[in-house]
Amino acid sequence: MTALKQFFLLLVSIGLLLIPPGCEKDSNDDPQAPGTQQIIDAIVDSIRQSVETNIGKVVPTLNVIIQTPSETWFSSSAAEGYEAITRDTYFRFASNTKNFTAAAVLNMQEDGWLDVNSKIVDTIPGTDIPFVPVTDAWDIPHKDQITLRMLLNHSAGVYDVDNDSVPGFGGYSYTAYTQYFDPDHQFTAEEMVNQAAIHQLSYFEPGTGNHYSNTGYAIAGEIVARVYSAHAEAEKQLTDYLHDYIYGPESPVPLEMHFPYLASDQELWEPASCGHILEDAGITEICDYNMSAQVAEGNGFSTMNNLNTYNRSMQKGENVLSSASVEMMRTYTSTAAPTYGLGCFYKENLGYGHNGARIGNMSLMLYDPIHDVSFVTYISAVNDPDFIPTIMAIYEVAYAVREALGYPGKPTERTR
Repeated sequence: MTALKQFFLLLVSIGLLLIPPGCEKDSNDDPQAPGTQQIIDAIVDSIRQSVETNIGKVVPTLNVIIQTPSETWFSSSAAEGYEAITRDTYFRFASNTKNFTAAAVLNMQEDGWLDVNSKIVDTIPGTDIPFVPVTDAWDIPHKDQITLRMLLNHSAGVYDVDNDSVPGFGGYSYTAYTQYFDPDHQFTAEEMVNQAAIHQLSYFEPGTGNHYSNTGYAIAGEIVARVYSAHAEAEKQLTDYLHDYIYGPESPVPLEMHFPYLASDQELWEPASCGHILEDAGITEICDYNMSAQVAEGNGFSTMNNLNTYNRSMQKGENVLSSASVEMMRTYTSTAAPTYGLGCFYKENLGYGHNGARIGNMSLMLYDPIHDVSFVTYISAVNDPDFIPTIMAIYEVAYAVREALGYPGKPTERTR
């Protein structure tokens, strides 16, 4: 008897083999693999319940879609009182957005519109327009040393006014403080960059370190918008470029997605999965939200099926980027950024892609080129204040389901 079947029978014996509504088998399922869907369902439900036991709080849903060379599987486990989602339910995929922004920059490079090694103070090729404005608001530390590549691999040292505290805002980030008092505030990249300029905030000289920066990606998104505007000879936003080249109807792989940049554009499309903040005092559900402070770094939403299709096709060189650009996206080109490529990272036995966490949602999209296996995992909850149990769940379920399908699972301590 295989270890997988032993695990399956153990789940049955202790009453954890629950098959909640929404767990489904793809139409191209292998008829010679009886019980595989039920095993996957049991794994997902067991992990969700173990998180609940660990934190002592209800976890609304835990979900996975996984695609192998021959089949696709989906499973959703829901707590009592919550509905399981489907592969076509919309959710906010947060910082997975960074991969789309990086793809936009790399596609512009393929078209000769820019070079990722250019400095942000350089001019857009063929124009006298600088990549970023020459104004006091953009006068951040070491501005003339920062390249587009550094923005994308988090080695620019740009201070993150979205995640880290800013002077004058009570120990909070600029965006959190502003949005708390004005939930409908229309954020712009310039006003956020201006906070780093006013206070001359920076983590390090460009190229000498590594620090995750949402504000760095806000700058990259603004550059995409300025370059596209110059070529279109009309005002364009990053979201226009993403729609026209990366995911819209004229793109190589059309998908239903949305990247809101207006404060008034707060509603998720239906059917929707809301996020949940799990606090000791109770659960706060967040559905509609002003994402204008997260343009280019965390504002996207779509379905698990679409997100998997996007990352799988992009990583296989079957989308808008050439194989050479995909390799550039994956490559860690700087010792200052040893774990992050261009909007992309690698996780052993899981593959290349990104993750995301925002307002009660956590997700992970990765593609393993060795075994041609891709997946998206999603948990509609973030535990507060210790988010580790909820973010670990989206990795644990990926490893466990991969192993259930016969692929390498979680690496041992010795092989990591």
